[in-house]
Amino acid sequence: MSASDLVKHVVIIVKENHTFDNYFGRFPGVNGAQFPQAGDPTPDPPHDHRAWLKRNGPTGAVRLQYTQRDIPLYWTYARKYTLCDHYFTDVASQSEPNHLMLIAADSPIIDNASPHRAYQPQPPYDLPSLPAALGAGGHDWRNYADQNASYFRHIAHLVDHPSNVPSDQFDRDVGNGYLPAVCWLYAPEGQSEHPPRNPGAGPVVGPGMQWTVDRVTKVGNSPLWGSTVIFITWDDWGGWHDHVDPPNDSSWAGGGPKGYTGSQFRYGPRVPCLVVSPYARSGYISKVRHSHVSLVKFCCAQFGVPLWNDRLKSADDMLDCFDFSRQG
Repeated sequence: MSASDLVKHVVIIVKENHTFDNYFGRFPGVNGAQFPQAGDPTPDPPHDHRAWLKRNGPTGAVRLQYTQRDIPLYWTYARKYTLCDHYFTDVASQSEPNHLMLIAADSPIIDNASPHRAYQPQPPYDLPSLPAALGAGGHDWRNYADQNASYFRHIAHLVDHPSNVPSDQFDRDVGNGYLPAVCWLYAPEGQSEHPPRNPGAGPVVGPGMQWTVDRVTKVGNSPLWGSTVIFITWDDWGGWHDHVDPPNDSSWAGGGPKGYTGSQFRYGPRVPCLVVSPYARSGYISKVRHSHVSLVKFCCAQFGVPLWNDRLKSADDMLDCFDFSRQG
């Protein structure tokens, strides 16, 4: 059977603000680097494009990391399924442009939208998107996210779409035996693994991992498991160091602070990507270059959606991570 015959549901779980080295730098067999132990929680380091340009300097990225002791269940997934150690963010900056890449395989901005960042457009953006393409092809989709936890409402044709639902709807849907063809799942505040915004807050990494695993377990214990692929990835680097310098694919043509114009736009730093599915290669470390756009292309391929830009056409499709002759 072909992949498209087997895969009926794709779940993209988007967590926040950790590089590959920050989470998996010590994992056996990866291209990783070792740094001192990170605390949980930590302050939120700067991680916009200006910070990225300074990442290798004396006041640059934070060289700390978590270990198997901190995120044991993620390491268990990496051993049982597939871990990508050459998976890059698509924009050398922070959340919003990279979230847009996960939805639309495009971004008109290099930093998060803000009224004082007049060097780039303001939302909503008029972008083609995977949700729109799925809908045009007769496929359903959902954005499981609490208000302001995702950026679907920053894309003009998705602002008021009824497929934007609260994150806790995911558990109810799975319990009822339903998943759409493609869904994006975002954790509620405090469980995204983003450093806390309020001083004195408790740990975020351990609780965030447990929230993710609880969602995966619900799918794994349901009849949906045999036809589902789950990708777990992190939106951006979060100001943490990663020792692999990202390839320079394209430059920023807009303005901005000193050094922005003509600087590297794509790619951004490596982040983890776990592929969890009965069809994921077991104990496999993918060395193929992937990025957020690769997940969009995978979905296009599975559901026969036409590719709408050159970035998608040249992207990898994640297929090295699967063995569709196996199920277990």
